[in-house]
Amino acid sequence: MNYNFNSNKMFFYFIIFFSTMISISSNSWLGCWIGLEINLLSFIPLISNVNNLLMTEASLKYFLIQSIASINLLFFILMKMFFLKNFEFDKIYMILLNLPLLMKMGSTPFHFWFPNIMEGLSWLNCFILMTWQKITPMILLSYYFFNNFLIFIMILNSIIGALGGINQISLRKLLAFSSINNLSWMIASIMISENMWLLYFLIYSLISLLMCLMFFMLNIFYINQMFFSNIKMVIKLTMMFNLLSLGGLPPFLGFFPKWMIINYLINNKFLILTFIFIMMSLIMLFFYIRMTYSSFILNYIKLKWFKIKMKNTFFSLFNIIYIFSLLGLPLTTLFFYF
Repeated sequence: MNYNFNSNKMFFYFIIFFSTMISISSNSWLGCWIGLEINLLSFIPLISNVNNLLMTEASLKYFLIQSIASINLLFFILMKMFFLKNFEFDKIYMILLNLPLLMKMGSTPFHFWFPNIMEGLSWLNCFILMTWQKITPMILLSYYFFNNFLIFIMILNSIIGALGGINQISLRKLLAFSSINNLSWMIASIMISENMWLLYFLIYSLISLLMCLMFFMLNIFYINQMFFSNIKMVIKLTMMFNLLSLGGLPPFLGFFPKWMIINYLINNKFLILTFIFIMMSLIMLFFYIRMTYSSFILNYIKLKWFKIKMKNTFFSLFNIIYIFSLLGLPLTTLFFYF
């Protein structure tokens, strides 16, 4: 994998950032659509690689899926502009407008493309697809919020994200199904407020960044690669604690936004939704622990020539974020006292 940040890549990264700003700051749906198209055309060169067949296949699949979603979104926007001027709050139209946005972010029932494309990407592009590429569809989803329909989508995301990752051995597909599960929490948080969504998104992005960085530094893509005894125990512990934080286990940082969302849902009598969220989080924690617990016990693979060298700067960065993740919940609870 080549991560040389040349001028072309930096230009496309800037365009991705710029296109998101266009979409979320536009005062018309057509402007939002233009921002989404610029985002698509700038992300394709970053994930395509002529020397890697999987990356080329992933870029083609991503282009086709996003193009279909963009065509549907443009059709519904034009239908709104020319044919539905007198029906501002038509519920059926609101559902139709939400569908291409759900497809763009990899939500159920349009989630089938997401794990397959993640499998063909590098770790940096996986991180961008799991986090940054969800910002624009989530913000646009909050404009036309149809409560009952999105509650059904939240339940589907939570169940499929949890059950889909059980039989996976690829770490990228595991993180893809984890992202689908976390998408249900994000939709619930944006139902509460945009500040709540921003808090959840930032914490989720921080933990995902650490996991993708660690997998990139160790150069591992599958669960059985974590069984190597040459990986230091401190690195394995750091990985385990951050996976537990991603699953929302107290006292780690990832529990804090989920705690606030659960508090809101219970206060507003969404008891069945809360029960489903918590039960599916337990399943997520099951295969997070499965990823790391075996690597602590199984030392049957000992390759003398296999040595993992991590630079001191990256290792110190891991330690800082690890301590922040471990002590994040006790520190954030102090906010309630101010």
